[in-house]
Amino acid sequence: MPKKSKEAENKTEETEKKESVKKLTAEEYEKKVVELAKEGLTSEKIGEALRKKGIHPSEHSIKISKILRKHGLYSSPDLKNIQTKLDNLDKHFQTNKQDKKAKKDREKIYGNFRKLKGYFGLNK
Repeated sequence: MPKKSKEAENKTEETEKKESVKKLTAEEYEKKVVELAKEGLTSEKIGEALRKKGIHPSEHSIKISKILRKHGLYSSPDLKNIQTKLDNLDKHFQTNKQDKKAKKDREKIYGNFRKLKGYFGLNK
C-alpha cells in the first residue's frame, strides 16, 4: 500500500477537526454574533468570521442582521463602506488640494452617500 502524502494527511486532519466542532445552541450563536458586532464588524464580516471558526450561519434559523437589529447594533454595511471611503478621500484631499480627480471622486461618492442615507431614512 503506498504511503499517504503529507498534504493528504493534513486534509484528513482538517476534516476531522471540522467534524469535531459541536453545533451551537441558538443562545450561544446569538451571544457569539453580538460579541463580534461589539468588536466593530458588520454583518457580512461576522458571517465570514463565523465560517472561519467552523460555525455556519445557514445552520441557524435566524439571520445575523436580525440578531443585530434585536440588540440595537445593526448598521448598514453599504453606508459604513461608503462612509469609510469618503473619510479616506477627505484625508487625502486635505493634503493634496490640487488633486482634481480626488475632488471629483469625493463629490461622486458623497452623492452616493446622500442617496443611500435617503434610502435608509437617515436624512432628518
